[in-house]
Amino acid sequence: MEKPKSYCEVVAALPPDNVHKIYHDTEYGFPLHSDDELFGRLILEINQAGLSWTTILNKKENFRNAYAGFSVEKVANFNEKDKARLLSDAGIIRNRLKVNAAIHNAGVILELKKSHYSFKNWLDQHHPLTKNEWVKLFKKTFRFTGGEITNEFLMSTGYLPGAHEEGCSIFEKLKEL
Repeated sequence: MEKPKSYCEVVAALPPDNVHKIYHDTEYGFPLHSDDELFGRLILEINQAGLSWTTILNKKENFRNAYAGFSVEKVANFNEKDKARLLSDAGIIRNRLKVNAAIHNAGVILELKKSHYSFKNWLDQHHPLTKNEWVKLFKKTFRFTGGEITNEFLMSTGYLPGAHEEGCSIFEKLKEL
């Protein structure tokens, strides 16, 4: 039986304008420094649960627009009218649990900022942890962050290894970062 191809192998054959190729080559595994961008990635990972990553990548800008540019402060203050707007927005995933989790998690990040000065500092102060330790911490801290969501969020932001395999040109770029 042939070994399944890795993400790196699959995207290598894709045209340069493919959403997966762009994401792989410019975002996946790259460290994020802005709390809003980290929060945005968490929103995308939460919304991917049960769906294809292609769907999420194709809707990424819609998510950014719907969630106030991924502003932690603005989303934490979303009210029932904002929830209704999100749940009727065909450009994003209209799932009540995911919408509620995004708003709740924004509030949690605001609290983390009080004690750690930023979401990024909170992540950095816990780094490095094993995947299982991260999953326990995320489940205790956030909503809708099971093992796979936590793993992908942390891998996609450079906190866990595995986004790229050795031999991938992006793997070498990330080593320099």
